[in-house]
Formats: sequence, structure tokens, C-alpha cells
Amino acid sequence: MSSTSAKRDGQGEFVRGFLAFLEVEKGYSPATIRSYGTDLEQFEEFLRGRKASLERPARLNRDHVRGFLAELHRRQMTKTSMGRKLSSLRAYFKYLLRHKVITKDPVAGIRNPKQEKHHPQVLNVDQAVSLMEARVEPDPEGLRDVALAEVLYGSGLRISEAIGLDLNDVDSDVIRVTGKGSKERIVPLSDAAVARIRRYLGQRHAFLKGNYAEQALFLSSRAGKRLDRRQANRIVARLGKLAGLPLDVHPHTLRHSFATHMLEAGADLRSVQELLGHENLTTTQRYTHLDMQRIMQVYDHAHPLAHAGDTDTNED
Repeated sequence: MSSTSAKRDGQGEFVRGFLAFLEVEKGYSPATIRSYGTDLEQFEEFLRGRKASLERPARLNRDHVRGFLAELHRRQMTKTSMGRKLSSLRAYFKYLLRHKVITKDPVAGIRNPKQEKHHPQVLNVDQAVSLMEARVEPDPEGLRDVALAEVLYGSGLRISEAIGLDLNDVDSDVIRVTGKGSKERIVPLSDAAVARIRRYLGQRHAFLKGNYAEQALFLSSRAGKRLDRRQANRIVARLGKLAGLPLDVHPHTLRHSFATHMLEAGADLRSVQELLGHENLTTTQRYTHLDMQRIMQVYDHAHPLAHAGDTDTNED
């Protein structure tokens, strides 16, 4: 039994079936499945106070869902989190409809909360270079840390994709990446990343602790096992501080910076979409807003006519 499956013992039959469907048929990652499970558990907790349950789905209606959203709003939950939980409910009831457990969808007609527009935080090119060149000790940990950063920024990987890499995923100057939905893509490595990975691999054995069968590319210092998300977050944050950056840097900051810098350098949107592993082009398009903001800033600062509107002009 997988660790994901083991955690379903306290859940009802329909929820267990739905999460198994996400794992087996959809190929979702354990982290994604846990998120769905947590969202459904929160809804179940809300329903209990109203003598209802996800295990009696035919008795649920729109008022239950609206009441749940109202409760989340009272708890001052962000609209993004509320939208994600509503999406989880939508997927769950769609699954029940497909299997003819229910005949009406209690989420039908309920729209996601209107999202606030938050543009991703990015580094400028100088800041990114400073982080890549942060002065670390030339020991196994230091070599691993800068190699990880080069992969995140140089290839635009999600943190889950980077820490999920195995040794055989690295092939000369490309890597095979397993993204969302277990979809594979081939992503090029920068020359700097190739050099950093090569140096790290020369010292990787120091992490193994006798576990020579371990195939993970990036290893934890303590256990000699695959680096986890929390450890990777700490590594990137530490590199940002060593580089003297004035902002908190996270792994996703490097991915956002990769996409923005690619577009600023003239890469076309479709190519960046492929590199990032985005299913929809609209997801990639948010980086064009960042690019346009920067273009307008440069224009306003440099163009002689940028502030021509400050003087009166009469056009007949």
C-alpha cells in the first residue's frame, strides 16, 4: 500500500474512490492528492455541523456549498484558496456524476470567487546572476545547492520536478522532466547548469550514507535520501541571503524569473509554454504582463515623448 493510500483509511468510501481515481487514472502527484483530500475533509467537517456528509451526496445541494464558501470567507481565507477548494468539490461531484452516484451537481452554477490579480515575484537579471554566483563552500552541500539553483532558474522547473529528478533523467545537456499529471517533457540545460551538475555529481557519493541504490539526483545531507520540498526551500532562501538580495527568494521565484527573462530576451510564448510544461497558454501569458510592465517603465523613463501629455496640446 502506498503512503498516499494509507492516509485514506479515515475517509469514506466515495472520497477514497475519488482519491484513488486521481492517483491511478489522472496520475496526480501525492502532494496534489493530499490537497484534494484536505479540501474534502474541511468540507466534510463543515457538513457534520449541519447533519450532512459527503457520504450522503444525494442529499447535498447548492446551499451546502454556498454555506461552506461563506464560512471560509468569515475565516478570512484568500479568494485563491477558496477557489481551489471549490475546484476540488467540483471535481469530486463530477466524479460522482460520472459514476451515477448522484443525478444533480450541487456545485453547478456556483462561480469561483473573483481573483485578485497578483503578478509573480521575479528577480531582475542582475539579481538572478548574483544568486547563481553566491559564495558557497566548495563542499558537497555547497555544490548541490548551486546545482539545484541552476536547474530551477536555468530550466524553469517546478520545485517538485527538480527534486523528483533521478540520475538517469540527466542526459548530457538536456533533462527528462516529469511534470503535472505525470506528463514528461525534455528541457535543455544551460552550460552553467551542466557544469554545476557535473561538479556536484563528483561529490554526490558523500550523501549516500551507504545507500548506493538511491537514484535521486538531489540528495538530503542527513538521510542520504531524496531532497524534500522543505529542504529545497531552505536552500534557495539561503542562497538569496548569501547573495544579499533584498527580498525573500523561493524556488518558484526562480521559475518565474526564468519565464520572464526568456520573454524579455525575445522567446516566443509557445516555446516558453513548452519549457514550463503549462497545459494552457493562458497560464504562460501572465508573464507577458510582467514583461509589458517593464517595457512601459523603460519607455516612460527614456522616451522623450513619454510625458508629452504633461503640456497642453490642442487638436481640432
